[in-house]
Amino acid sequence: MRIKEIVSALERSAPLALQESWDNCGLQVGQLDVEARGVLVSLDVTEQVVVEAVSRGCNVVVSHHPLLFHGLKRLTGASDVERAVIQAVKHDVTVVSMHTNLDNAPGGVNWKIAEKLGLCDVDFFARKNVAGIDCGSGVVGTLPQPLEASDFVALVKQTLEARCAHCNDLLKRPVRKVAICGGAGDFLLSDAIREGADAFITGEMHYHQYFGHEQEIQICVVGHWETEHFTSELLRDIIRRECPGVVCELADTQTNPVKAI
Repeated sequence: MRIKEIVSALERSAPLALQESWDNCGLQVGQLDVEARGVLVSLDVTEQVVVEAVSRGCNVVVSHHPLLFHGLKRLTGASDVERAVIQAVKHDVTVVSMHTNLDNAPGGVNWKIAEKLGLCDVDFFARKNVAGIDCGSGVVGTLPQPLEASDFVALVKQTLEARCAHCNDLLKRPVRKVAICGGAGDFLLSDAIREGADAFITGEMHYHQYFGHEQEIQICVVGHWETEHFTSELLRDIIRRECPGVVCELADTQTNPVKAI
C-alpha cells in the first residue's frame, strides 16, 4: 500500500479542514507516492523516534504533534527539529502529523480520553461546524456513578498515568458531569462552566485561571503528555482498521520532555 493511501485514511477520520488556522497538519517530510514498509506512531517526532522507525524497518512516522510548526531557514542540525528532519530525509522516512484536526474530529483525542475514563453520553461542547462537519475542541460526558472530588482526581491520575494533578479547592459536592480538552485546553474553561460540568480536565492551564471558581467547577490539570499520549493508540487503530495488512506499531521512545522530580 502506498503512503498516500494511509494518509487519505487518516484524513477521512480527521479532515485537514478541521485544523486550527495556526496549525500545520498533514505531510511534514518525505514522499507520499511510495510503498509503506511499516508505520511507527508517536505523540511527538524527535530524532530518536525517527531512528527507532528506521531500526524497526518503518518508512513512515505518524504523529499527533507536528514536527514542523514554523518554517526552517537552514538544516544544520543545530536544533532538535532540524536533527529529526535530517534523519527523516537521510533515511527516506515520511513524516505525517494529525494534530488539531484530530483534536476537533468526531471520535478524536478527547473522545479517547472519555473512553479511557469510562464516561457515558459523550458529546461535544462549545461545538462548531466546519466544512459541514459537526466538531469541537472539547467533549463532555458523565461518570457511571458520581464520585467524591478526591476520588475523581485519583481516577484521572491513575487513568492518564499522571504523577500529580494541579487542582483548585476540592468540590464539596460529587462529580458527575465531566468536560475534557486534552493538551493546552484552558481556553475552554468558561465553556465547560456554561455547560454545567462538575469538573474540567485538561493538560495545561495558566495560573490566574484557577482563581474565582471555588465550588463552581473542579479543575484538574494533569500535564500535556498525560492527556494526549493515548493519541498514539487512536492513530494506530485508525490505520489498522482502514489499511489492513499495513504493519503499524506504537513507538517505544519516550518523548515527554517534562520530568517530575
